[in-house]
Amino acid sequence: MINVALPKGRLGEKVYEMFEASGYECPSIKENSRKLIFENEEKGVRYFWVKPSDVAIYVERGAADIGVAGKDILLEYEPDVFELLDLDIGKCRMAVAAKNDFRDNPNKTLRVATKFVNIAKTYYASKGRDIDVIELNGSIEIAPILGLSDVIVDIVETGTTLKENDLSPFETIVPISARLIANKSAFRFKSQAIEDIAEKLAKLTEDRKETK
Repeated sequence: MINVALPKGRLGEKVYEMFEASGYECPSIKENSRKLIFENEEKGVRYFWVKPSDVAIYVERGAADIGVAGKDILLEYEPDVFELLDLDIGKCRMAVAAKNDFRDNPNKTLRVATKFVNIAKTYYASKGRDIDVIELNGSIEIAPILGLSDVIVDIVETGTTLKENDLSPFETIVPISARLIANKSAFRFKSQAIEDIAEKLAKLTEDRKETK
């Protein structure tokens, strides 16, 4: 059995559809129930739903052999896993945003509100910029409006929320998408099965790109 950690929500549903289209279907996952674990013995797969930010932990610790996590999670928490494939879904970007009239003053410490502390620190360190990180977990957009921070570092998908709050993204840090990851030990001992899954998902990803 290959244990697969799927992120709950819309992204996880898209990911499962890719596994299903690659020949690793598990019909019980589509039933309306509160079950969290689903398996298809014939196909040798067992799926379970977890919070998106927890997928990498399940994979790193070996509770899951493989899983799908956003590149943002991998950059922020740096789990000790193998990144096997960019699935080219769940696409967005990590960006710096601020009030529309913001002008950076390099002589002052930049106050940065974010829940992606590691990404923010790494990015500004690469620019040699002195920052004061303010760690927040929700409604980050409000921080610059209330004067708590100068800028925010956050995921931007459409930019609608920023626009509605008179904020603008003005620097892209890194593009984000969903990645197939594997536990290092499982990859050694179940390499054939995991590589088969990765190859089929890679082919599906390429086919989808060509039809776009």
